[in-house]
Amino acid sequence: MASEIKNLISVENCSVRVDNDIKVNSFSWHMKKGEAWLVIGPNGGGKADFIKALAGMNRKFIPELTSNSSSDKYSASLYSSVFEGSVEIVSLERAASLIEEEREQDETDYMDRIDEGRTGRRFICEVLGGSTKKNAPLPPIASKLETLPQVKLCGIEKILDRGLRYMSTGEIRRTLLCRALLSGKKLLVLSDPFAGLDADSRKILLEFFNTIVSKQLSFSSESENPYPYIILSMERMVEIPESINKVLEFSAKNVSFCGDRAEYEKLITSREEEAARTKAAEKEAFAKELSSIHDETAILKNEEVKAEDTLIKFNKVHVGWNGHMVLNNLDWTVKRGEHWLVRGPNGSGKTTLLELVTGDNQQVYCNDIWLFGRKRGTGETIWEIKSKLGIVSYRLHVEYRMVGGFDLESVIISGFHDSIGLYEPKTDVEKAAARKWLKLAGFEGRENDSFSSLSYGEQRAVLILRAAVKQPPVLILDEPCHGLDENFRQKILNLMELIAQTGTTTLLHVTHDPTEVLDAEKHILELHPGEEPMYKIITK
Repeated sequence: MASEIKNLISVENCSVRVDNDIKVNSFSWHMKKGEAWLVIGPNGGGKADFIKALAGMNRKFIPELTSNSSSDKYSASLYSSVFEGSVEIVSLERAASLIEEEREQDETDYMDRIDEGRTGRRFICEVLGGSTKKNAPLPPIASKLETLPQVKLCGIEKILDRGLRYMSTGEIRRTLLCRALLSGKKLLVLSDPFAGLDADSRKILLEFFNTIVSKQLSFSSESENPYPYIILSMERMVEIPESINKVLEFSAKNVSFCGDRAEYEKLITSREEEAARTKAAEKEAFAKELSSIHDETAILKNEEVKAEDTLIKFNKVHVGWNGHMVLNNLDWTVKRGEHWLVRGPNGSGKTTLLELVTGDNQQVYCNDIWLFGRKRGTGETIWEIKSKLGIVSYRLHVEYRMVGGFDLESVIISGFHDSIGLYEPKTDVEKAAARKWLKLAGFEGRENDSFSSLSYGEQRAVLILRAAVKQPPVLILDEPCHGLDENFRQKILNLMELIAQTGTTTLLHVTHDPTEVLDAEKHILELHPGEEPMYKIITK
């Protein structure tokens, strides 16, 4: 008789809780050898809480006694995992936390040079016997990292000696993945791993996932298996590796599906057909509601820039550090009403380009850069610049996470004041406007929720609303749909499209996802690192 297949993880009649706060209602789920699981569900539905419970991150599986009325008995409740204490999460949220750590430890103000912080090499060596102390000697293996298959698999050989805070979002995600692979942890949870990755990086990651899963089945015992198990967590059913055969879906704090991938794909098809029937009407209703909000909140709108048709102008711009050239000899002009798509591989300088516009990169002052008819560095304040900009970026998200105790109403209102957080009394007009914007995106009644209590994707959606409220002359969107589920993503794309049509706001949009490119984006700045010239301008 064949022996019974042992569960790697068992959740039997357990809820997910933080203290007495139920994050996911009681459910049962089991993971067995040979199963490759996708965990999916809308932002705020319970998926992120489940993952954190697996990793023991301020979430716990709590047994719930369930009565059987017919026999007046209670069903068994338990949680067990062979991975207990050996789980690593690689996520957008973890990447943001890492950048927060680096910024808190930045000592540039106390040095005669820029503090580059931890390099990728030092960060990875922390799980290979290295010390976490800032200037401690590196272990012997540090000089051999380039030869390790995990480093090659993640494609980070050339960025090992770059500071973490100078890496692009995609580069830091790949560095986190490499460290996780070398950490010796038995279970890796890859949360939305393709967000922010260019096409080549996505291909590498898909191949990596399928290879690891297939290798799991070739070992007769866990003691012989050198590879970690992997659970994939996604916001949307896109780019799912072929090796995934099971799906666990969370929605509204409950398990809404648990079973075979093929059955879930049928369910998704049915949902998409239903959504298609109502999409046009919902989009029209959304447009009417947005128009109404604009009219009712016109008093709060920042004064338009009227004097200049040219909003942004770069003349022979050069940016780099420690011998690494990011932008070279760049000429670029943005005129009012020209909506731009900025694209290029990870590390090509897209975020650096946008930070020159926002003033978050200090090399703006040693270059010939003009904003709204005035050369940067001629006496203007950062507040004068940011009053004309709406910004959604990874940097802004990190900054808001660092002060994350503000309620959602305050976060929206801060968009009118260009501040990170709100430090002055709210007016009745501002509060009314904030609640209208929150309702538009599906946050009605949640104005008193704390920003830090939201999932990463929900936080992103709120920050997009914050950027749009004042109808700025320039709206900067750096991978705005990171971490958004399909519902939020469609709302935000509709919002961006409608803003582009107003004629009052010009968009600068960075994305790797071709399905997120708007029809209005007729101008493309394409970056080609290491080439001469390093950029190409395309007009549709």
